Amino acid sequence: MRHPVLLRDLFLAGTHNPRLDVKDVTWLTPEAAEMQEANWKDPRAKCFGMMLDGRSRESGIKLRGEDETLLIVLNAHHDAVNFKLPEVPEGKRWIRLLDTNDPKLRRGEYAFGAEYLVTGRSLLLFLLERDGAERNPLVGRVAPVGI
Repeated sequence: MRHPVLLRDLFLAGTHNPRLDVKDVTWLTPEAAEMQEANWKDPRAKCFGMMLDGRSRESGIKLRGEDETLLIVLNAHHDAVNFKLPEVPEGKRWIRLLDTNDPKLRRGEYAFGAEYLVTGRSLLLFLLERDGAERNPLVGRVAPVGI
């Protein structure tokens, strides 16, 4: 599997691990703010992000994980929504791997805070390029196809 963070066996809890200073999953509004209960209950909220943090551990081991961090953005709305790409500690930028509205899958690099226009009824997948990572994060075990 090219993206092991997608194969976790444990339920995603979203709780903060203070020892590692990470969450396994963070649910985000289009403004890159963490979703709150009111956001979940808002019937107009049709676009959100799910950040799977590879620094968290699947097990109870108190060491940081080494998996990649992925951001999945879903837009169930019929109209386009601007989605602000969140800043992540130890990260450099986001690399777009998939946009279901872009069948040619042109790779794109996006700075933290950049707004991405998410077309209606589409899904996006971004990979976090970490500080200190080699320039091309798509070399090796991570590839833009065959998710």
